[in-house]
Order: sequence, then C-alpha cells, then structure tokens
Amino acid sequence: MGTGNRRRNGRGRLILSVLLAFAGAGSAFANCQPDRVDISGDWGAAGFTVEIADNAEERAQGLMFRESMSSGAGMLFLYDAPHRASFWMKNTLIPLDMIFIGPDGAVLRVHENAVPHDTTPISGGPGVIAVLEINGGLAGRIGIAPGDRVRHPSFGAAALWPCEAP
Repeated sequence: MGTGNRRRNGRGRLILSVLLAFAGAGSAFANCQPDRVDISGDWGAAGFTVEIADNAEERAQGLMFRESMSSGAGMLFLYDAPHRASFWMKNTLIPLDMIFIGPDGAVLRVHENAVPHDTTPISGGPGVIAVLEINGGLAGRIGIAPGDRVRHPSFGAAALWPCEAP
C-alpha cells in the first residue's frame, strides 16, 4: 500500500485520468496499476481510475467538498487490516455508491446512492479491507453486487482475481 508511484496534485491527492470500460469478465484488463480498479461479475467488467486514500488524513478527507466526479473515476480507501468499516456523507456534496471489499478482492456489500450531507453511518460490515466510492447510482446501472471480483495490486495473491499472471 505504498505511495511511491503516485503523482500528486497541489492538494496532495492522487488525480488521474478517467476511464470506464465494459468488457467480458476478466478479458479486458491485462495489467494491474495502482491508479486503477477493475471489477468483474456475471454482468461483465468495468474499470475505474482512482485516487488512493491509504492513510488517516486522506481517508478522513475522502471526497468531501467535491462538486462533481467523472463517471469513470472513484476513490479507493485502503486499510492495513480487515475491520468493520463505516462511512458517512458529512460535507460530501455528490451522491456516492460505496463498494465494500474483502481481503480476497470479493465485493462484500454495495451501498447505493448515499445521500449528500447525511451523517447516518453506512456500515460495510466486518472484514472490510477496502472501500471503493464511485458516482451514486453507477453500481446499480453497471450491476455491481456482492460476490463480484475486484482487482487492484493491494489485494495481492489471496485475491479471487489477482494482479499476478496466472
């Protein structure tokens, strides 16, 4: 979960280009990159260019105060160990979908259309190692659901869909 390969903007956050691609499950994503998350399910596959939040300060800031986010973009919150993750939408201006991910890269839970400014806790349950936030309603339109597979270098060889070559 290091930060050595990141390009940072003036706000100290990783900002990258936007990409959203649909393809057959597992067929379109040959390389794993730290700024990319790929998700695969019965519906096909999708890829997101992400900002990484892997320390307390970045996770606390999250996507607060953003007025928009490109459709192929997101933020990936990474944790050192599985835990019971809980989020809220205080100071968040745009609706978000939260995809809670286990250590093996499996989607554990999807919370769709979190309401801007709502301080009600949104729990991902136990065993969460990462959370992907994308634009509200997008997970449902794509078909992302529990049990889908997520690929990112942080999930390693234990992942259901690892970055390493088979």
